[in-house]
Amino acid sequence: MAKPRLRVNARALVNPRRRYKNSQTPQRSPPLSLVFPYSTPPAPGEALEVAEGVLWLRLPLPFRLDHVNVYLIEDGAGFALLDTGIDDEPTRALWQRLLKGLLQDKPLTRIVSSHCHPDHIGLAGWLNQRLGIELYASQTEYLETLTISLDPSALDAEPYRSFYRGHGLDAAQTDLLLSRGLHYLRMVSPLPRTFNRLMADETLEIGGRTFDVLTGGGHSPEQVMLYCRDGGFILSADQVMAKISPNISVEAIGPNDDPLGAYLRSLGRLKQLLPPDTLALPGHNLPFRGLPTRIDELIAHHEARCDAVLKAVSAGEASAAALVPVVFGRQIDDPHQMSFAFGETLAHVNYLVRRKALAIRPGRDGALSLIEA
Repeated sequence: MAKPRLRVNARALVNPRRRYKNSQTPQRSPPLSLVFPYSTPPAPGEALEVAEGVLWLRLPLPFRLDHVNVYLIEDGAGFALLDTGIDDEPTRALWQRLLKGLLQDKPLTRIVSSHCHPDHIGLAGWLNQRLGIELYASQTEYLETLTISLDPSALDAEPYRSFYRGHGLDAAQTDLLLSRGLHYLRMVSPLPRTFNRLMADETLEIGGRTFDVLTGGGHSPEQVMLYCRDGGFILSADQVMAKISPNISVEAIGPNDDPLGAYLRSLGRLKQLLPPDTLALPGHNLPFRGLPTRIDELIAHHEARCDAVLKAVSAGEASAAALVPVVFGRQIDDPHQMSFAFGETLAHVNYLVRRKALAIRPGRDGALSLIEA
């Protein structure tokens, strides 16, 4: 008799009392449409007020994802800044124009960093040096950024090389990924050596308003989100966005981590905590309402990817590298995109291994093989 295939129901993870087992996906109510109050983003160098005392700016990125959203929050005589953009010459030049224009009479008072990725924290150190303003961040995100900044050459050494080779990339692919795919991690100005720690379940006062500090794992280890109950909005960073799923990756420093499990738990908490009409101000794409609907879509997205991985492994695919086109539905040749795609594929593998749907076994020449558990 054929072994029944495990149907992974990611919603079970948001309730830790439920265990994974063979099951049918529960029937869902018809989803509500997302609502986009602002159909057009501000042009580079301009700002749009999206909530009382909150200005939305969009900065360019030199990647396929070509922008990042940052926000100015009224803070007394100036503005607190949430996220900074990447450290490259065009973004520095744009900030210099903003400092002489929009921010000339209402200067920046402090920097709040949502997480360690260069498009969000890249210019925090540069702005700190120019303006003398302090950095606020979670401890994990600060230290993660600091580690890469202090030793960027480590990205082309162990354990990164064996991490990629062991999961099925050949030597040429590994060299290309390490030399070009991870270059973006170096696009961060040196951080200030002190910071103000943000912790979950605490609050942050900005301009006379109280923000609940929320944190979530998956996309990064301890990403900060700021929820303004009175204002009815959340600065959701990259944890929940309207049109794209944040990258959920396993990295060489934690090869057996389960970031997808952490991400799904975070989504469950956000759905329980936030009122359905909360305005989400994300790190990319447009601000939107309809968080419960979007959270359900994200969970279903990862359910489908888990099912695709299980089906491919049952058909004989035996490495994470071979599963990349299965998870993403296409071959990926760009090294920058491949660094994300490989890490996200392994995140789905590790998620299934943790839940005993897959197993990883030593293979030939130090390679690792995937089998059904």
